Amino acid sequence: MNLFRRLRSIPVTYRVPAIVAALMVLTSAVISEHVLDRLSRTQEGYLNGLAETYLDGLSSAILPSVLRGDVWEVYDALDRSSSSYQALSPIETVVTGSDGRILAATDPTRMVTFSRLPAAYANRYGPGIVTIDKSALTGFAKRELVYQGQPVGTIHATFDVSRLFAERREILFTLLVTNGVLAVLFSLGGFLVVRQMIAPMRILETHMRSAAHGTAEPISLSRIPQGDSHVAGLFRGYNTLVHAERERANFAMQLAEEEKLSSLGRLASGMAHEINNPLGGLFNALDTLKTHGETPGVRETSISLIERGLAGIRDVVEAALATYRPERSNRPLSVDDLDDVRILLRPELHRKRQRLDWKVLWHETRDLPVRGGPVRQAVLNLLLNASAVTPEGGTLSLRANSSDSQLTIEIGDEGPGFPKDFAGILVDSDPGPAVRAGGGLGLWMVRRVVEDLRGRATIAIREGG
Repeated sequence: MNLFRRLRSIPVTYRVPAIVAALMVLTSAVISEHVLDRLSRTQEGYLNGLAETYLDGLSSAILPSVLRGDVWEVYDALDRSSSSYQALSPIETVVTGSDGRILAATDPTRMVTFSRLPAAYANRYGPGIVTIDKSALTGFAKRELVYQGQPVGTIHATFDVSRLFAERREILFTLLVTNGVLAVLFSLGGFLVVRQMIAPMRILETHMRSAAHGTAEPISLSRIPQGDSHVAGLFRGYNTLVHAERERANFAMQLAEEEKLSSLGRLASGMAHEINNPLGGLFNALDTLKTHGETPGVRETSISLIERGLAGIRDVVEAALATYRPERSNRPLSVDDLDDVRILLRPELHRKRQRLDWKVLWHETRDLPVRGGPVRQAVLNLLLNASAVTPEGGTLSLRANSSDSQLTIEIGDEGPGFPKDFAGILVDSDPGPAVRAGGGLGLWMVRRVVEDLRGRATIAIREGG
């Protein structure tokens, strides 16, 4: 399995030529085996024919001499046959009588006349006409001399077959070189052809990798092939997908902004109440100053009331501006951002007679190295959602804990729990289906903030909400 996985990890531009080369080598091995087998059978047939002709001619020449026991005539026939059959390359020929003793041999010094023929000669013959000893590169054949149905002697012949094996090696070398050259050429051709074939796929791969790490860009029309309808259709389909994704993203951003403005509208009425109440007190204080401003105690009390009213209006206005105006700086997150959220949420809580359980544990007075605006907006959005699902008179909660390396924010409500589709916007790997359905855009905005900050969102059920 590991070898198979490693092979699959090799790029197609190299894997296909390698497969072509392997197939060529396998094919050449099979072809070479068949060619050599056919050559061996042809050579053996040719050798058998020559050997049979040699033995036929020799037996006809020496049979009368063997019958007469004329050893010199047999020697003379052996000399003449050696020069007449050079193509067969005879090495040694021995003629024996009916009693198995040597009558004549091409090498009389080694095979002495009337001596007993060695036993090894009788055991070296196979079922065929010529028996080949591949280690010694020699062939053996024998012919029984028969007169009127009676054996009168035997011819034992040894031939040099080294030229046959040399011819086989030469043909094998030629096949290997030829098949090797063809394998290299076919591999190179396969590499070029496959590289040309997958060039459009590489273009598509490059664009898809870019889309995975940034903004998806459509393939330019100049790079769409005109002749290949399949590739052209694939490229046009990818471009259609890119344009559709851009439209979806733009539409989702527009809806998110509308959701943001809708939240602002929900707060506006409560903020108006928060501002109108101090304004009413301010006008009363001004009337009091106009009427009784000369009295020291009345003047100081009225001025103090005006200062507290203006400070309350300032806090509400600054919190609203900090949350809903575009973020023009990279100001880090501080505990003041969370205090702004509590100020902005106060009118909604007052309208629904709800209570906010607030507990923030901030690490000394240090700011965190993340932008304060997006975090503040995400927390406000979640609290507004929590307020919407919590019954009137219920309780919301916010727990925040900061350290040197991270910030943990927990928001609780007394509602029935997140619907499955909306919960998926925060925790699923693909929030697209719920967003495309037009729901939970505020949560989608929260998810984007969390992902931009490389954070993580989880949802859990607690007792009471």
